[in-house]
Amino acid sequence: MPITKGLDKLVKYNDRSIKDLTTTPAAAGGGGTGAIVHIKTLTASGDSTLNFVDGASGVVLDDTYPIYKIEFINLHPSADGDYLRMNFSIDTGSNYNVSKLTTHFYSGHAEADGSTAVAYDTSSDYVGTGDLTIAPSVGNDNDQAFSGSMTLFNPSSTTFVKHFISTIHESHSDNLAVSTYVTGFVNSASAVDAIKFVYTSGNIASGKIKLYGILDS
Repeated sequence: MPITKGLDKLVKYNDRSIKDLTTTPAAAGGGGTGAIVHIKTLTASGDSTLNFVDGASGVVLDDTYPIYKIEFINLHPSADGDYLRMNFSIDTGSNYNVSKLTTHFYSGHAEADGSTAVAYDTSSDYVGTGDLTIAPSVGNDNDQAFSGSMTLFNPSSTTFVKHFISTIHESHSDNLAVSTYVTGFVNSASAVDAIKFVYTSGNIASGKIKLYGILDS
């Protein structure tokens, strides 16, 4: 199957396939000795952009941690049907235009008729330097928002590309429950030191984004 075949080789940590890792951080429920450390929480209140920049406002995004975890909590758009997008920077946020390659698939369940779908969405696969969609068409009714997480592997590497995985669960503007999965990598040997999040046509009305670092020893 095109979605799963070779997926164990897609995401690498320090040039090792995920299947080759023998321990996981204890804080994540694994048997390793690592720990997860809260770094920064961003709270949205009508913001056009939210970002984490290494060295700014207490943010650490360097070789202190080999793995970073970002949690999205009830991010609510000001505009109905808006798309949350993200991008990376390799110059501490001066420019967000890093080359990325991704694969995209989703699952959904309709509120009206109970219809379901699981699909590999080739039209949403991305190759380019622009902002990357990770949460499509989020509704802005009172009961609509999205939550989820993104894992970024070894962003400070100056040898390897930087792999990431995002998993988003949302209340879609068409009254669907949708989970969207994006896997890919930053196609650059330069260290990633900033990440931004932005809706395409409106502001981030409310919600939180939390940044964590994960130690592997």
